Amino acid sequence: MPSPRLFIDIHILQSLPPSNANRDENGTPKHAQYGAVQRARVSSQAWKRATRTTMTTDEQHTPEKASTRTKRIAALVTARLAERSGIDRPQAARLANSLLANLEITAGRRPTETAYLLYFGKAQVDGIVALVADQAVELVALADEELAKAVKNLPVKEQLSSGHPVDVALFGRMVARIPQLNVDAAVQVAHSLSTHAVQVEFDFFTATDDEKPRSEGTGAEMMDTTEFNSALYYRYATVGVQQLIDNLDGDTDAALTALERFVNAFTRSVPTGHQTSFAHHTRPYLASLVVRDCPVNMVTAFERPVRSTDGIAAESAKRLAAEFAETQTMWGYDPIATHSSYPLCHIEDLGAELGQPLQFARAVEATIAAVRDKLPTEGRA
Repeated sequence: MPSPRLFIDIHILQSLPPSNANRDENGTPKHAQYGAVQRARVSSQAWKRATRTTMTTDEQHTPEKASTRTKRIAALVTARLAERSGIDRPQAARLANSLLANLEITAGRRPTETAYLLYFGKAQVDGIVALVADQAVELVALADEELAKAVKNLPVKEQLSSGHPVDVALFGRMVARIPQLNVDAAVQVAHSLSTHAVQVEFDFFTATDDEKPRSEGTGAEMMDTTEFNSALYYRYATVGVQQLIDNLDGDTDAALTALERFVNAFTRSVPTGHQTSFAHHTRPYLASLVVRDCPVNMVTAFERPVRSTDGIAAESAKRLAAEFAETQTMWGYDPIATHSSYPLCHIEDLGAELGQPLQFARAVEATIAAVRDKLPTEGRA
């Protein structure tokens, strides 16, 4: 039985008060033109980073499943080699550098670092260490050239090519010089855009010296400005279920667990730029989880910017529901299942397209169950 094409689309409306959650090189909140007006924007990279950070701190995360993104894989291998084999750190570093030379992506100026950030799991580091741990004492006794020959054909790349942690399976990995290490991402995340036109504002602030005598005057010791905006964002992400299963070596149950973790983390996360200044700890106004056989981004609901005296969020929710209906009636993109969380007062406006509102944990549970029902039984525990 062929595997079905299955995707989970996540549609979110979320209001951020005055904030600068994602800024450009000049400190200005990111923005974009859409529908001939300027919109507030939070980049997909920023929200993916916030999602990954949330996932690594959730209660289901365990050290053996941890991942990291770093140039310093040699330092991690060195530490584990010294701990496991008992050789001293300088010798462990020498052995680690010889092993990782097989990757052929070390930087010219810094041979102990990779040329660019590498995304991998801590368990994969243990797999590399296991290749030489039992013979580490004998290996470090060799001269440099002999050591390089001894470890040249060890399957270091293979250790990084399977057994991926959930984060890598979800977000993928690109290593241009070694296609063998590439992992196609199961997740796609759109840049979040405000559903309405937004202008940047400026916060002028001063700071005073608490110990300055009044006799020296009462003026401020510094003055500055911070740019900010406030917006109701449409956020969208989609997860290719079969790609995720493939990235997790065909383990369907592991993929379903990963899906649940990602949906929760993406929905609840917020980028932390200028968080101490603005405390933009908000939760979504609306979240809709849709199981489909092809992904559909609904940002077109807001190509005409929302204008409302009754609240941007309520009008945006109605627009989104209308776009759901049009996607079905005009294009025939019928959802397999739709489960949503939104304020009860909008049942009449949204219920027909988005379903009856559920507590979010129940919406996630029902969505994962809908995916499970559509998957072949092979590969399940």
